[in-house]
Amino acid sequence: MKLLDRIGVDVSRRLKLEDAIAWAAKSGLRHFDIQLDTGENALPKWDAKRCAAVRKLLDKHGIALGLHTNSAVNVAEYSPHVSDAVTEYLKRYVDLVPKLGASWTEMHAGYHFTKDKKARMEAGKERLKRVVAHAEKKKALVLLENLNKEPEQAEVHYLAHTVEEWQYYWDIKSPSFKLCFTANHAHLVPEGVEGFVKALDFKRVGEVRLADTYRNGHEVHLTPGDGNLDFGAMFKAIEGAGYKGYYTNAFTSLDAMVAARPYLVEKARAAGLAVD
Repeated sequence: MKLLDRIGVDVSRRLKLEDAIAWAAKSGLRHFDIQLDTGENALPKWDAKRCAAVRKLLDKHGIALGLHTNSAVNVAEYSPHVSDAVTEYLKRYVDLVPKLGASWTEMHAGYHFTKDKKARMEAGKERLKRVVAHAEKKKALVLLENLNKEPEQAEVHYLAHTVEEWQYYWDIKSPSFKLCFTANHAHLVPEGVEGFVKALDFKRVGEVRLADTYRNGHEVHLTPGDGNLDFGAMFKAIEGAGYKGYYTNAFTSLDAMVAARPYLVEKARAAGLAVD
């Protein structure tokens, strides 16, 4: 598959899923991600008839679909009642992977409140193990994303934003568990894209997410070219590590994400990669 065809977009909450498929087909996309938390896309609204219709649309247009859970839901939750609700929320996403004909559902490690980091990490990992076991039964794939750093003085911090934190979850051994590498999040911490790529086994990476940002800066999702992430070097490192999967643009607007695809391909070509 050409590199251009491997670069999709994160629709997030912008479109109804059926409309997103039509829009993606019109835009020449082969892949997109979407969140199923709100409006007509909300988890309870998916009955068997509607799911079957979506599968047919995806097959008709040759489009791969990824589901993306909400990072505001704390996977590292340990409070009674709320904890059970988080687990059920993640399981419902897993259930929809085969029903919709999706390729995966992406998840996060959650967040901590500085003083309870160890307890949060332990709770999140145990929850992910249970959800992945559920995914095995459903023949679904769960991807775990490296999230962004927060300001040092903040009380709340996302987990798995450094290589070391992310690696804590990597020993979840299952054919239903892989990783999602967000390059712009890696650019925010000292390890950088290079350090993350060195640590990763790209056989375990199911998706790579892209946006521009500033080195060691704060969380912003900029259009490629508006920050200082070297996309040519990034593609060379990731492709050189053997990655052949999808990339997902995640910034500003739908139009901007589509328009940036040729720009990204040219950066890869200029870095010496065969992109066609």
